[in-house]
Formats: sequence, C-alpha cells, structure tokens
Amino acid sequence: MLVKDVMSAIEAFAPLAYQESYDNCGLQVGDPSAEVTGMLLTLDVTEEVLAEAMEKNCNLIVAHHPLIFSGLKKITGRNYVERIVRTAIKNDIHIYAAHTNLDNVRQGVNAKIAEKLGLQNTSILAPKGTTLYKLYTYVPEADLGSVRDALFAAGAGSIGNYSECSFNTEGIGTFRGNEHSNPTIGEAGGDREYQAEVKLEVIVPVNLKHVIVNALRASHPYEEVAYELIALENYNQEIGAGMVGFLPEAMEEPAFLSFLQKQMKVDCIRHTGFKGKPVHKVALCGGSGSFLLKDAIGSQADVFITGDFKYHQFFDAEGKIVIADIGHYESEQFTVEIFKELLTKKFPNFAVVLANIYTNPVKYFF
Repeated sequence: MLVKDVMSAIEAFAPLAYQESYDNCGLQVGDPSAEVTGMLLTLDVTEEVLAEAMEKNCNLIVAHHPLIFSGLKKITGRNYVERIVRTAIKNDIHIYAAHTNLDNVRQGVNAKIAEKLGLQNTSILAPKGTTLYKLYTYVPEADLGSVRDALFAAGAGSIGNYSECSFNTEGIGTFRGNEHSNPTIGEAGGDREYQAEVKLEVIVPVNLKHVIVNALRASHPYEEVAYELIALENYNQEIGAGMVGFLPEAMEEPAFLSFLQKQMKVDCIRHTGFKGKPVHKVALCGGSGSFLLKDAIGSQADVFITGDFKYHQFFDAEGKIVIADIGHYESEQFTVEIFKELLTKKFPNFAVVLANIYTNPVKYFF
C-alpha cells in the first residue's frame, strides 16, 4: 500500500474541493509514491506525536489539524512546525491532514459528535453554496441511454437521497463540419446537417467536475461534444458547516449539560444562562463554531454546542439559545475514529494505530 492509496481513500470520503479557502489540507510532508509501513492517527501533529510514530514504525501520520497552515519561508528549527518538518523529512515520515473538508462532509466530524449524543433526523446546519454545477449536453436520441448512464456512473445526477436524476428535452441540432472534421453524421465539408437530439441536464458536484466531463467526452458519439458547465448558487444539502438534530426525548437543561459532559468526556462546560425550557433540538459544530451562532438560532435549536467562544460572543445568544462551549479539542477528540473506521474498512489487512499522546494545548486547573 502506498501513501497515495491512503490519500485517495480519505479524499473519496472528504474531497479536498470541500475545504475552506484558508485551509491547507492534503499531503503536507512526504512522497505519495512511498510504501506505507504503518499509520498513526491523531488530532494534532506535535513533536511527541512524531516521536510516537517513529517508535511504532508508522511512517504515515494522518491528522485532522494541518501542521502547516501558511507557507514556510525557512526550515531552521526555530519553532515546533519547522522542527517537525525537518525531523519528518530526515526520517521519511509522511504527514497528511484532512481538516475542513472532513468538517464539511455529511458523515464527517459533526456527524460523529451527533452520533455520540444520539441525535436523530440530523441535517447540515449551514449548507454550502458554489459546490454544484449544472451540466447541459446535447445527445443524438439513439445514444442518449449510453451517455446518460456514463454520466451517472461517473457521479453526476445525485440530489440529496436521490441518484440518477436528469432532465431531458427533445429538439433539433444543426451543424456543418469543415474539410478537417470527422463527423459522425454527414460528410466533412458537406451541407448543414439537421439531427434530432436530446438536451440532457444533470447536477455535477465540484469535486467530480473533471471526471464527469471526461466521461461525457468518452461516451458521446460526436467528435466535438457540445456542452455547458454552469456554476450554481444552490446550497448543497450534503455539504456544509455544523449539524442540527433532535434528541430521542427532550431533557431539562441542567440534565442535558450533565449528559453532554458525560458523552463528550469533558471536565467543564462554559455556557450562557438557561432559558427555562426543555432541550429537544440541538445544533453543533466541532472546533471553532461561533460563526454559526446565527444559523443555530435560525434553526430554532435549543442548544448550540461548539468550542472557542469569546467572552463578548456569549452576549450574542440574547436569550434565544443556550451556548454550550465544550472546548475545541474536546469537540473534535473523536475525529480519529472517523479515520480509523474509514481506513480499516478500505484496508482491512493493514493495522492502523491511534496516537496515545494527548495533544490538547489547553490545560485546566481545578
């Protein structure tokens, strides 16, 4: 198994196209063509984690948080990032990160939190726009089935819980090939041709755009394939930030916080004042989710669970929702389980190792 095989498995689940613009996901240190001797899964890459990987003969570290967020101008060992990069290169250790792309997919970080809390009927809290395209193409009636099937097989035509979605409109296409053409219908340099065609429309996810266009070209009978690929503003209900769902049974607010503390294994919870009503609908976001407060309020959730709220941001709840800040690390600590489930399923005969190092930089004094 090669590093690029692991990369492909993770990116099929959480495509790099879904990471935020500020992020730096993917292979950060190493060679995609290198053989993997062992994989260490971790939330963060620290010097202690790197030492553990070397001790356990794991030459690939798969992390949630990228080690390198911005460009490195020097690698002199002046900080922990430079020291890790230098040591990793010296010892042929490869470092890979899946961050906001893993946050934004339907079964990613937030689904794992919802699973720990037993939430039901979950949905994306803030679906992303500009992740979908509409593909229009024009196909001779006789070839419609084979072209449409090729597009579906490549990943086109999926909308929420439905697949193989398309719209088809009959019409007449015209064309005239010049002397250098090799037309399927008519002759090079001949008269204008009139052909019964079907306008085929399908939805295309951004991460599969090139794959689907290649499938179109390969399956279409024409030498020159007429198509349009148009970016949509539609929100993608399967991709986005945060999650919202329902408890099987409503709980009183103090009881819910006690339940939250137990399920998420946290020592303390910073929260706003109680509203005096039962908790049934819960919004959440792993990591730093304060930017989703308005979405959580708009969803009419009773509680919003996340980390990294600042003092003044707690005022923004305005009595409309209970903010429960459980901490950044605490909200994402189960992310390594996603990696483990994904990679053991993909590579059942290859052992993966969970890091034993506790990487939370925030300490609590009781």
